[in-house]
Amino acid sequence: MENKNLEIGFLGVGWIGRNRMEAVAKTGIANITCIADPSIDNIEASKASAPEADFCSSYDDLLGHQLDGIVIATPSALHASQSLDAIQSGRAVFCQKPLGRNTKETAAVVNAAREANLLLGVDFSYRYTCYRLLHNLVQKGELGKIYAIEMCFHNAYGPDKPWFYDPELSGGGCVIDLGVHLLDLALWTLGNPKVEVLSSVLFSKGEPLTDPDTKVEDFATALMQTENGASMRLSCSWNLPAGKEAEIYFNVYGSLGGASFRNINGSFYEFEVARFYGTRTEVLFSGPDEWGGRAIVDWTSKLAEGSGFDTDIESVVQVAQIMDKIYGRK
Repeated sequence: MENKNLEIGFLGVGWIGRNRMEAVAKTGIANITCIADPSIDNIEASKASAPEADFCSSYDDLLGHQLDGIVIATPSALHASQSLDAIQSGRAVFCQKPLGRNTKETAAVVNAAREANLLLGVDFSYRYTCYRLLHNLVQKGELGKIYAIEMCFHNAYGPDKPWFYDPELSGGGCVIDLGVHLLDLALWTLGNPKVEVLSSVLFSKGEPLTDPDTKVEDFATALMQTENGASMRLSCSWNLPAGKEAEIYFNVYGSLGGASFRNINGSFYEFEVARFYGTRTEVLFSGPDEWGGRAIVDWTSKLAEGSGFDTDIESVVQVAQIMDKIYGRK
């Protein structure tokens, strides 16, 4: 039975934070009790979705409220420490990706949530698109043994905040920003197999990235192999002259056929899922897919039902391990 008095706080209400807040507000599942953000403009804009919320001057102020859960949408360098603070204060957490800048930070948050038996969610929003049709085909075995996956996320734009380009603050460039979604989809779809990174190549402004301590990559490719022998190929970028706003696809090939998830005409909000039979294509879904708030609504619904730690979140640690290997970190 849902708890209609669920109290949620929001830390960070820039564009993404406000979008997720609006999604929660529309459900009526939870009360948005308090909001913290250093930007007065962000606070003012958030009043449209949460006019009765208290506006806090700091994170400590927010933590002083009676809350069941906290939504974190701050710069990446703060995600792990702020998530730990929330968990240690007894609150469930929903955090923007990446949960941590590396495996150590990510694992620390997951371990803390597990020990406290608190619901931890990360905004892996592409799980909540029509991609689920492809996921279900694989899970049901309809494509047979999967032997190859091709993943791509090219963005003709780049982040507009300076901290994204500082490796100390961001943890990396397009791989940790965009590739993280694709790696999450791959592990989720294949049942979290062990993955070996065979090779990776990182570029910054058209040149090989030689100083990762001071610059981040804006183009990356990686070749991987699962413990079952399946090949996985990743490509992602920022500011790529792609001829459209974005190119996103996830192709899966198995012994009984193939399937694809891809965006339509460069859009971030229109997708197609198709199944392949040799030279024949069967379109399973094609059109608009408003995915933005679905992950947080799912987390809020589970929290309202009294859910504690969900072991599904443990795969985020493996995603972080793969990214560390792509970056050449020990």
